[in-house]
Amino acid sequence: MLISGCARLPDTRVTPIKPKTLSDLQEYLLAHKADLEQFRFRGPFEVTMQKDLVVRLSNTVRINVDLYLSSPAEKAPLVIFLHGHDASKEAHAYQAMHAASWGMHSLALQLPNKGPWDSNGKILAKMVGYIFNSPEVIDRRIDVNKIILVGHSFGGYAVTVALADGAPAAGGILLDPAVVGNKKPVFLQKIKKPVMLIGADEEASPVRHRDFFFYFIRSGIAEVSIKDANHEDAQYPSEFSLQNYGLDPETTEELQITFVSALTSAAFSLSSTRTFDYAWKSFSDAFESGKLFNAKKK
Repeated sequence: MLISGCARLPDTRVTPIKPKTLSDLQEYLLAHKADLEQFRFRGPFEVTMQKDLVVRLSNTVRINVDLYLSSPAEKAPLVIFLHGHDASKEAHAYQAMHAASWGMHSLALQLPNKGPWDSNGKILAKMVGYIFNSPEVIDRRIDVNKIILVGHSFGGYAVTVALADGAPAAGGILLDPAVVGNKKPVFLQKIKKPVMLIGADEEASPVRHRDFFFYFIRSGIAEVSIKDANHEDAQYPSEFSLQNYGLDPETTEELQITFVSALTSAAFSLSSTRTFDYAWKSFSDAFESGKLFNAKKK
């Protein structure tokens, strides 16, 4: 698989699936057993990256983004990644490239990385609305009915703010999200889109009020945790490694890849079926082995 304009992903196997189109890939995956392990492989499609593009939402609001375009000519989903506190869009580069290799265009945003996160969520909602109405500002091949929001830590909180604010997205994927402040986020009760929470191991790496997301979102939320993973494993590469010559003793590539495969399965599931049911089925072997635990949904 060719990745143009950026470094390659770390050495991992490429899927043996060889579809000619995105429709072929979707048909194949939905016709076979849902399997999380297959999403550890790089997907079958080439990816082209465009770095540091500027999307102008208004005269005063401009957003710096990295765009990862999947090669199929047909319309495809768009996965939008938002970093967490004191982090950058580059901390989700491998995740975005990986999703694009599986036929889902990806966009990594740079918003103020110290917040305020409610404001970041509202900006994200405006960004989604802008793309929904004018997909050509990113790429004409975007299927605006299949926009998926992914956020890490406080970025996950911002994703829920955007969904509660009415962002026209298909749903959200929260990567070990944290709640801003100590006020109970009752706004979560307004969310009516499917949400998947993929968390770290809270015994190894607790985050602020993560339980509030499952508690306050009324329905359509599923949650799993990754055994032994910590908060920074939900980035790939981690922000710390980006600032320290690629080294980060707090992260484990094996666990980072588990986050990547789980979010890719979840994004594929939501974009292909409108629900997370396919992804949940793909987790079954990992539930049995204990790699994924704390499984719950409502």
